[in-house]
Amino acid sequence: MITRFIVSLFCTVAAAAIAAEPMPATTKKAIFAAGCFWCIQTPYDSAKGVVKTVVGYTGGSAEDATYEKVSSHRTKHREAIEVTYDPAQISYDQLLDIFWRNIDPTQADGQFADIGPNYKAAVYYGNEEEKKAAEASREKLSKSGKFAKPIVTDILPATTFYPAEDYHQKYYLKKPAEYDAYHTGSGRDRFFDKTWKEEKKK
Repeated sequence: MITRFIVSLFCTVAAAAIAAEPMPATTKKAIFAAGCFWCIQTPYDSAKGVVKTVVGYTGGSAEDATYEKVSSHRTKHREAIEVTYDPAQISYDQLLDIFWRNIDPTQADGQFADIGPNYKAAVYYGNEEEKKAAEASREKLSKSGKFAKPIVTDILPATTFYPAEDYHQKYYLKKPAEYDAYHTGSGRDRFFDKTWKEEKKK
C-alpha cells in the first residue's frame, strides 16, 4: 500500500512538472490509433519533445463521439491519441517509431485482447509529407523480418479528433495499479518483451 502511494505521488509530481514547462514557440500535432488509448499515452508522455497528449476518438462518421457510443460501435470511431510535439526535439519519424513499438502491426481485428473496430490500429496523417513518412516506415518494418505475418496497420487521412472524457486522460497516473494490471493482462507486455527483447539489450 505504501509503495503504491509513493508511486502515485511520484507520478503526480512528474505530471505537474511537465505541465509547468512552457509551450515551445512552434509545435505540431500527430494522431495515432493504437488500441486501448490508456496504453499508448504512457510511451508518448515519456518521450522527450512531446509537450502534450490527449486521448480521444477519431476516424468515425458521426459528428460527435463519447466512450459509450464508440465502444458500442455506433460511430465507427477508433480510440486514438493526439500528440502535440516540438519538432526541434523529436521528429515525426521518431513518433512513428514509438507507435510501431507499442502495437501489434499484424493484428487486424483490434489490439491484443481488445477486439473490435474501435481498437484497430492506424496512423492518421495530416498532410502528404506525413503520409509518405508513415508509408515508408510501415514498409521498412515490413521488410525488417521482425514479423512473420503481414503488416496490416492502416494509414488514413486525419479527420476530426474528439477528446475523451476526463477520467480517461492520464489513466496511468490516476489509477496506476489498475493500469498496470490491464496493461499486463491484455498481453501487451508479453508481446513487447518477445518482439523487442534484443533491442532492449543494446
